[in-house]
Amino acid sequence: MRSIIGLLSAGVVLAGSFGFANASYGEVVVAPPSSAALEIQSTQVHYIDDLDLLVFEQQLAGDVGATLPQPAGQLDGAPVLGYVFPTTLRPEDVGFGGTEGIVALAITAHPDFDDTPLWDENNDADYANDGVVWHAHWVVLTPDERVPGGLSVAAFEPGDGTVVMPPTNPGMAIYLDSPGFAVVADQNTLRVLVPAQRVNQNLTFNFDAVTAYMEVNTSDQSRPMLGVYEVYSVGSGDLSLPYGVQRRSP
Repeated sequence: MRSIIGLLSAGVVLAGSFGFANASYGEVVVAPPSSAALEIQSTQVHYIDDLDLLVFEQQLAGDVGATLPQPAGQLDGAPVLGYVFPTTLRPEDVGFGGTEGIVALAITAHPDFDDTPLWDENNDADYANDGVVWHAHWVVLTPDERVPGGLSVAAFEPGDGTVVMPPTNPGMAIYLDSPGFAVVADQNTLRVLVPAQRVNQNLTFNFDAVTAYMEVNTSDQSRPMLGVYEVYSVGSGDLSLPYGVQRRSP
């Protein structure tokens, strides 16, 4: 089992309103085994000038989404699988208030709950049943030795009036937003379409790519609410965030 903490000498990388998808409680959740669908071959972020649009991409060894987590049947212990882009963007660039940690664009699937109450990803007029459909989040990640992967989504005290969150956040007491960006999976290529305005027109950030297994915790105070438990693949190999935005003109 890999830990991101061992890849960085300092800092971190990665990562309310819920609808539950299953009713069978008490199942043991196990991280999906590594597969070609989770093995990163390459990664890019392109800026398309005439559209003022950033396209985040990962190319995998297998088809995107071919591996999915098995449901736990409840929020506590719910598995989350993610294709993640850790970046050097500031929290303020994506709508959070100032806080410590690294901003990441995380494309996730989780069959037990829905955390995008404003969006209906499967277009069935039910906004609370599509957590298993790949969707985008902004998260702020911090080092966390309480979980095997060495990272968790930064948390705050509920009701803390000093915390600034984007209005599209799902209401959890962690730095997680549900911005509604389009996610396009085409065989072994994952693309996420992000208007440059949604990153404060910052086109000079660096990034990396990670695939990881995460898990929700609502019962054990010794563990984070959303932690990383296994890292499958890292684009750069050492999580050094070496990649920059490439401009693409018409």
